[in-house]
Amino acid sequence: MYASHARAFVLTVAAAFLLAGFARPVLAQFGEVSFANSGAPAAQPAFLRGLALLHNFQYPQAAAAFQQAQKADPKFAMAYWGEAMTYNHGVWREQDSVAARATLARLGATPAERLAKAPTEREKDYLRTLDVLYSTAGTKAGRDSAYANAVAQLALRYPDDVDAQLFHALSLLSLFPRTDSTYLRAASIAAKVMREHPQHPGALHYLIHAYDDPAHAKLGLEAARRYSKVAPNAAHAQHMTSHIFIALGMWGDVVAANEVAIRTVETAQGAVPGPPCGHPALWLHYAYLQQGRFADARRMMDACRAASVDSPGARHGYAEMRAQYIVDADPTPHDVANDPGVVKGPAMMQFTLDLATAYDALRRGDTTNAAALIERMQAAHTTSSTSAMAKMMPEMVSAMTVSMDEIRALMLLRRGNKDGGVALLRRAAAEEDAIPFVFGPPEVEKPSHELLGETLLAMGKPAEARREFELALARTPGRSLTLLDLARASRAAGDSAAASAAYKQLVSNWHRADVVTDAVREARSAAAPGRGSKP
Repeated sequence: MYASHARAFVLTVAAAFLLAGFARPVLAQFGEVSFANSGAPAAQPAFLRGLALLHNFQYPQAAAAFQQAQKADPKFAMAYWGEAMTYNHGVWREQDSVAARATLARLGATPAERLAKAPTEREKDYLRTLDVLYSTAGTKAGRDSAYANAVAQLALRYPDDVDAQLFHALSLLSLFPRTDSTYLRAASIAAKVMREHPQHPGALHYLIHAYDDPAHAKLGLEAARRYSKVAPNAAHAQHMTSHIFIALGMWGDVVAANEVAIRTVETAQGAVPGPPCGHPALWLHYAYLQQGRFADARRMMDACRAASVDSPGARHGYAEMRAQYIVDADPTPHDVANDPGVVKGPAMMQFTLDLATAYDALRRGDTTNAAALIERMQAAHTTSSTSAMAKMMPEMVSAMTVSMDEIRALMLLRRGNKDGGVALLRRAAAEEDAIPFVFGPPEVEKPSHELLGETLLAMGKPAEARREFELALARTPGRSLTLLDLARASRAAGDSAAASAAYKQLVSNWHRADVVTDAVREARSAAAPGRGSKP
C-alpha cells in the first residue's frame, strides 16, 4: 500500500516542479530527494528543498524552507514536522527543544490535535517520533535512545521509505558514546540506500559519518568523492568529505574540501565574509600544518585573533589554532608563544590558551612560568568539569585531563624526574586511548603516544619509542610530526626500510611546505633515490 501511495505523490511532486519551471528541482544543488506526502502541490518545492537541506545539516536554511512550505499550505503537517526536525542536531549533540515544541504547537496544541491534521497513518507515525524526541521527560541521552527506537520502528513499518531508513541511521549516529557496532549498523542502512539512490544526500552524508574513523575510512572514500558533487551548494557537504580524508591522512584533499566549504559559505551569505574561524577553518588550519604550510596557517590564525575582539566564535577558533600551531611549529615565533589572547573567555578556552603557552615554555626549559600556568590550567579544568559543555561532551574534559597530565609530566622531566615523567605520560596515553573516538583533528593537541615516544627516543629507547609512534599514527594517520618521529626511531633501531617509508610519506606531506626547515631537508635527503635512510 505504501509503495503505490508513494509513487502517486512522487509524480505529484515532479509535476509541481515542472509547473514551477524546473525540469529538475533546485534540489539538484543539494542532492535529489523525494517524499510522499499530502501537502498541496504549491508547497512541494519548498518542502523538498527543506528536506534536502535537512539531510545536509544546513539547518537554518532548511527551517526557512519548511516555513515557506507552511505558508504555501498552512495545514501541511509534514512541513511542521520538517521544521521541528531542524532543531535537533544529534551528531553534534545539540537540541533546541523549546523551538521545536513551539513549531509543533503551531500545528496543534496537543499531540492528538497534531495527529488529527496528518491525513495518512504514515505521516502520523512520523509525528509520533517527535513526541518522543522532544519529550520533556528524562535526560537528553535517554530521549535520544528512545527516539532511535521509535525511528527503528518507523523504518520497520515502512521498509520502502528511504527517509525512514536514513533517519533511523542518523539516530544511531547520534547515540553516545560512539561504538563500532552502532556505527557499522548505521553504515549498512546508509549503504543500502546509497546503492539504490546514489544521488541522495542523506545516504552519502550518513555513510561518511559512519565510516569517519581510521579503521573504516577507506570504506567511505567512494561516498566522500561523490558527496561533494551531489550537493555542490551545501557548504557542510563540501566540508563533510574531509571527515574521510583526514582519517586517511590525505592532506591535500582535506585542504581542498575545506577551502571549498569556506568559499561556499561565503557565496551563500552574499556579503563580505569575515575571517574563517569556525569548524571547517579549524580543519583547514590543521591540514595546512601537516603540509608544512606554516605561513598559510599563521595567516588564518592571525585573522581569527584580530576578529576575536568582537567575536566569541573567533576567540575559540584562535585559541584552538594557536595551540595546534605551537605544538606543530618548533621553534614557535616569539609573538605567538607569548600572546595571552585578546579577551578572556570561558574556562575551557582559557585552558587551551594556557596549555599552549605552558607547552612552549617547557619545551624551552622554562619551568618557572610553566608552574604558574599549570595552576591556572588546573583551576580551569575544575571549572570546566562541571559545565554544561562537559555534560554534553564529556570527552572534551577527558582530553583536558590528558593534556594536564602531559604538562605535569613535562615539568617532571625538566626537573630531572625521568621515571615519574614517563609514568605520567603512560597514564596520559592510557587515558587518551579510553576516550571514545572523535573525528577530526586530535582532541589532544599533542597526541600522548607521540609525546611519550619522543621522550623515550630522547632517552635512547628507539624500539619502545617506535611502538608509541605506531600507536599514535593508528589514531591520527599521516600526522607529519609523528611520521618524522617514526622515521628517526626506525633509523635508530636499525630498520632502514621503515625509516625510508616514513620519510617518503613525509616528503609527500610536505611537497608544498613554505619553509625548507631542517626537518624538510632531512626527509628529502633520506627519501632521495639511493640515499636509503641517511639524513
